[in-house]
Amino acid sequence: MSKVSYYTPEGLKKLRDELNHLKDVERPKASQAIAEARDKGDLSENAEYDAAKEAQGLLEMKISKLEEVVANARVIDESQLDTSKVLVHSHVKIKNKTNGAEMQYKLVAQSEADLKSGKISVDSPIGKGLLGKEVGDTAEIEVPNGTVKFEVIEIWRE
Repeated sequence: MSKVSYYTPEGLKKLRDELNHLKDVERPKASQAIAEARDKGDLSENAEYDAAKEAQGLLEMKISKLEEVVANARVIDESQLDTSKVLVHSHVKIKNKTNGAEMQYKLVAQSEADLKSGKISVDSPIGKGLLGKEVGDTAEIEVPNGTVKFEVIEIWRE
């Protein structure tokens, strides 16, 4: 069963661009590498040929997975989202109840996640723990160091 993922228009464009690059640039390079290795003689003892075939197989697997992601991708109109609870594409301000630290994140699809720019995956432990919470709710999230409690302070859309 395929998993539907929700993306911003920019995120989906980035995925499609990557897929096109793999198909239009990397795939011909892989075929060329196989052809060059094949021209070097006996295939049964040609490590370069075996490596090129393996690289091609990995590339085709990556293309296949990316095609599935793109096929199951849905674009979200962020202006139509409910801001009363945390959903995918929500901006959320949370407070760590243990140390009082406040953080802001945007919950996004896994392929759009980028912690440096404040985007976390809805599939991450924090993302999963925050989904469905409302302002004032406390999310208890299992992390490698134990359980952390976060209070939802604010939810908004851009």
